[in-house]
Amino acid sequence: MAAWGARLAGVRGVLLDISGVLYDSGEGGGKPIAGSVDAVARLKRSGLKVRFCTNESQKSRSRLVGELRSLGFNIHEGEVTAPPPAACQLLKERGLRPHLLVHDEVRSEFDQVDTSDPNCVVIADAGEGFSYQNMNKAFQVLMGLDTPVLISLGQGRYYKVTSGLMLDVGGYMKALEYACGVEAEVVGKPSPEFFKSALQEMGVEACQEKIKRMKR
Repeated sequence: MAAWGARLAGVRGVLLDISGVLYDSGEGGGKPIAGSVDAVARLKRSGLKVRFCTNESQKSRSRLVGELRSLGFNIHEGEVTAPPPAACQLLKERGLRPHLLVHDEVRSEFDQVDTSDPNCVVIADAGEGFSYQNMNKAFQVLMGLDTPVLISLGQGRYYKVTSGLMLDVGGYMKALEYACGVEAEVVGKPSPEFFKSALQEMGVEACQEKIKRMKR
């Protein structure tokens, strides 16, 4: 316990990744990584401010949190910073109307966003939704805009589930960048703005004290 306390000396808050750090997703709700449930519990008992940051865009926050809680994690939806809500805020602030290339599971998170007459494309980990037809439609929307805007929820190359490695959104994002001659705006890790928003939600300034971002 003394060694644990020494490692956290001067730390005001902790940002925790989820997939591949706390658990590996997969059928049946996934599998916790050894020691992670206890580590989260100890951090919370320490009195530190804890926030969970994820690029998960195949599940709603409520479903993700439900799965994690079923695995024994002490976590609540309000403690999770995820790309879909951040993207919705950005779209509203800039008056953007997206064509959505996202997983059906998270489409409802964009219900309050105007999607008529799209003037941008939002791409996320659409899973089986990454068909030629759907990618080509996103391409056509971008090519039809005078100033094409491509917003990607994360830019990961791949991620791990219990059954093995899975191709992530990054490869599809790069395909649209190349085909359309645009540079995507990334909402999610590793965007500095994403981490800044998590700190704001914790009520901690990065310049105040040391902030530990725990990642495997």
